Amino acid sequence: MRARSANLFRKAANHTSICSQQAQVVFIMTGKIYSASTTAPVNIATLKYWGKRDTKLNLPTNSSISVTLSQDDLRTLTTASAAEFFESDKLWLNGKEESVEGQRLVACLSELRSLRKALEDTNPELPPLSKYHLHIVSENDFPTAAGLASSAAGFAAFVRAIANLYDLHQSPEDLSRIARQGSGSACRSLFGGYVAWEMGQEADGSDSRAVQIATQEAWPDMKATILVISASKKETSSTVGMQTTVNTSTLFKYRAEVVVPQRFKEMSQAIVNKDFETFGRLTMIDSNQFHAVCLDSSPPVFYMNDTSRLVIGLIEKVNKIHDRVVAAYTFDAGPNAVLYYLEKDEPIVLGLLKAAVPEVDGWDKKSYTASIAPAVPEGVDTRTFEALREGVSKIILTGVGSGPQGTEETLIDSNGLPKSLSDIL
Repeated sequence: MRARSANLFRKAANHTSICSQQAQVVFIMTGKIYSASTTAPVNIATLKYWGKRDTKLNLPTNSSISVTLSQDDLRTLTTASAAEFFESDKLWLNGKEESVEGQRLVACLSELRSLRKALEDTNPELPPLSKYHLHIVSENDFPTAAGLASSAAGFAAFVRAIANLYDLHQSPEDLSRIARQGSGSACRSLFGGYVAWEMGQEADGSDSRAVQIATQEAWPDMKATILVISASKKETSSTVGMQTTVNTSTLFKYRAEVVVPQRFKEMSQAIVNKDFETFGRLTMIDSNQFHAVCLDSSPPVFYMNDTSRLVIGLIEKVNKIHDRVVAAYTFDAGPNAVLYYLEKDEPIVLGLLKAAVPEVDGWDKKSYTASIAPAVPEGVDTRTFEALREGVSKIILTGVGSGPQGTEETLIDSNGLPKSLSDIL
């Protein structure tokens, strides 16, 4: 399947690969500190990755597909810096210093340093950054570990920022193999638009990488709304949950080996054809099956809650009323709902949501929503709205977006410390 899908996506991916390799790199040499900053996007899977055939290399049991969301609304900003006088590797995430001893971070750093060392071996005039310790500062503009793909954006920004710092020329596909070792779905955040993570077959993971199905520009009118139902850290991490499923679910093997490969082909083609009816239908049934295998685990793994299920019922009802897929829901490993729909149907979707959850935070972030009036299609039971208002805390209005971007923004000061820390001191 890898060879066939790679050929299908190659033309679409080629343009993005070239652009990503030419991403802006900003070097700061205050006190011999070298630095590069990158933003990276969130991606939300429409064909879910769940389960690992190799936990060390983060090799999945099935291929997956996602939509990259706009960084205007959700992003991670990471600054990677290197200096001869840094005494050790350090990482700060959202203002808090974190350990750099974790297996996933070590694996990514090791591969990136090896690639830089190869460059230095061919050009002795290059500064020996591979020998310097790194200070890395990263900030999300959305909740971490709440089912909003923070690890995907985080590791994608981590890998891309260090690759830019090291002036590496590997393609996004090559870098996705490294990012995958940090967080599986991070490989998909190395691209914009519509992305596939090919599971691969090789034991060393050399063919388990992300490729682009279609660019953002190829299908630009895809919109997304996130209903934040809980911004709290989830009780069961994705890593623990998926291995519980792999080890105990009797439905899981059939999903991974039979169901997902067929859906992968159908959804990929739907994206290429801009066939929202098929895309939306497959997105919903795959989300439902993903959560079904979680429930089939022992002990059962719960990610959705009562509010999540009310959202499902609301969207199913709207689609039935219109006799087509107006919107498609999907839920990752958390209760938060992501709704996909086309721009032409925005008045239907947002009109309904304005009627259901008019006071939640987020409506004011997009000025165009002021012209959309609340509207409830005949047949929708408004008695559920009270529970939705109690369960939904925030709305994020976004759409398909681009991959990682180099930026002149920096999160470190002239001493190589987080700016937020230097402000306190």
